[in-house]
Formats: sequence, C-alpha cells, structure tokens
Amino acid sequence: MVETSLGITTGALAQRLGVSPTTVRSWEQRYGIGPAIRADGKHRRWSPSDVAMLEEMCRLTASGIPPAEAARAARSDRREPAGIGKELAAPVLSDSDPSPGRKPAGGGGLPLGDVRQECRGLARAAVRLDAPAMETLLEQVISDFGLVTAWEEVMVPTLHAVGRKWESSDDRYVEVEHLLSWQVSTALRRAAIASAGRQSAPVLLACVPSEPHTLPLEALAAGLSERGIATLMFGGAVPAEALDAAVRRCGPAAVVLWSQARSTASYALARHVAGMTFGLRGARTAPLVLLAGPGWAGRTPDSGMLRPRGLREALDSITRIYGEPPPEPERRSVADEPEPLGMDRSPTSSRTASRP
Repeated sequence: MVETSLGITTGALAQRLGVSPTTVRSWEQRYGIGPAIRADGKHRRWSPSDVAMLEEMCRLTASGIPPAEAARAARSDRREPAGIGKELAAPVLSDSDPSPGRKPAGGGGLPLGDVRQECRGLARAAVRLDAPAMETLLEQVISDFGLVTAWEEVMVPTLHAVGRKWESSDDRYVEVEHLLSWQVSTALRRAAIASAGRQSAPVLLACVPSEPHTLPLEALAAGLSERGIATLMFGGAVPAEALDAAVRRCGPAAVVLWSQARSTASYALARHVAGMTFGLRGARTAPLVLLAGPGWAGRTPDSGMLRPRGLREALDSITRIYGEPPPEPERRSVADEPEPLGMDRSPTSSRTASRP
C-alpha cells in the first residue's frame, strides 16, 4: 500500500479496513468521521491518525456499539493536527436522526428485532464481510458467556436474520450467509478443540442420510467438549451402513441423530441404532439415542430414545449419562429471559438448512 506525506486514498483505506469505499464515504457524510486534511482542497487523503480513527470505529461497531456512538468515541480519540479545527468536520447525524432516504443501520440492514448488542455487532461485521471482526467477536462471546448462551443469543439470531434477508431479497446476501456460517463453524470447532473431552465412551454425532445441515451438531459438540465429554463428529448425510459400522466400532454412550426436515427423519434407523448392543457378553449395553432437530417433531420417542428441545436440554441429558449433575445455568447479562432458541429452531443458512 502506497502512502504519501498527505496520507492514503479512500480506496486504499477501504481495502485496509476490509470495507467498501462507499461505506467509508457514507461514514464521513453521516457521522462526520472524515479526513482532517484534503489534498488540493478536495481530494480525500487519510492521515495515520485518520486511519487509526476508522480502525477504532470498525472495532467498536464489530463489538456491537451503534455506529453513531462508535463514531463519536472514535472521533474523541483522534489527535487532530495543530490548526485544524472542528469546523472542517462534516455535520454529524445520529441514528435517531437519519439523513433523508436513510434508515438507522441497526444490524447492518438485517431483520434482527430485539437482540443483544453482540448479535448486532456480528450482523454488521457479516454484512461488511469482515471475517477478522467476526472471528474476534465470536471468540469473545464464547469466552464471556459460555457456549450455550453464545449459540442461542448471538449465533442463531444472526444466522436466522441472514436467512430471512436472503429469502426476501431475490437471492442476495448469499455471500454474507456463507461467510457467516463458515465463521460460526470455525468458532465452534475451535471451542471444541480448546476443551478436549475426557477419555471415556464418546458421544457419536451424525446427520441422518440425506441430511447435510451440520451447524447445530457442531454447537452440541463444542458444548459437550466444554463439559469434558468426548465426541465423535461424523457430520452431514451419514449413510445408514456407515452409521451402523461406526456405532459397533466405537461403542458410544449416546448417539445424536440430527434431522432438519421430516422428509429425512427415519424412525426405522433410530430404532435400529437404539437396539444395537456392544461390550462383553453378559454385560452388553446399548447407546442412548437423542433425536435432535425439527425433523423428529410430532412423534413420541420410543424406549431408549430422547427428543431434546434445545441445546441446553441435549447437553444436560447427555451429561447425566456420565453420572454427573448438569452445571449451574450460565449467567446472563440481560434481565429478561429471551425466547428459547435451540436445536428445534435451527438457523437457516448454507451449512444448516437449504432454502425451502
């Protein structure tokens, strides 16, 4: 990147920040967060202090701070060159007083509704295709709130919002949905690796045949690892023969079968797995089968099966198999309990659900 004594261009700055030049210009127009000096009286040139100011705004918005508030904070931190007064700044418009034809950014234009601040930050980073910001924010919410709360109150609402936006905008935002799904998947896998499960009979996680949607299972795998329970993730669309072989070879304490739609839910397969036994003759055991996902709705599970209605319930049910009480509920930073978002309300995204 070429920098002159007068600074860098808007295009170079946008590339450095990972946003579009249009976004940078709109921030300048709307929030008064433009360059302190213009070359030849009109051409934008961004000095090192200007760049630091924009980098700080990106960091703040990615953490969920509303853009207008982030801009005010970023401007207050800028050290303006001597002789440059505030009269050079563009008029500042707050989110409560948008310019004509504009609406408050909220979650980057996604239909989020009443969600927590971190969810809005993730949505804004997703719309900007800002992978580093998404990675940082997801890692932070898992660390701060625990896997279950991060999944139910940040990841799932954002994935749902992207799915709704995709369905209502003639296949636009597909790139946002794909990148967000990948970043969520990466964060969940890192969480699972960071919390290695103990050496014991594992939990086998698999999607039923013809079911490719894996993200909810990845969340469950991470949650089990967080509780010290070993897992074997077989992923999407596992053939019945392969599932049978896997169960016989590893002798799992539990088998979780994910089905997103009723068309893929196979009770015959579930009954077969629940009836499998292994171990020494005279002391054989069978796995507990958990029917996870909305595909299993509308039917009472047979003996040896459970149908958890959410991530937390699935984690608690499996934890009890190992003779340990479930952990205390995670502390929430919001006063009101949100509507449950769990495995039966799985996200609509490329790695979790096909478009209807």
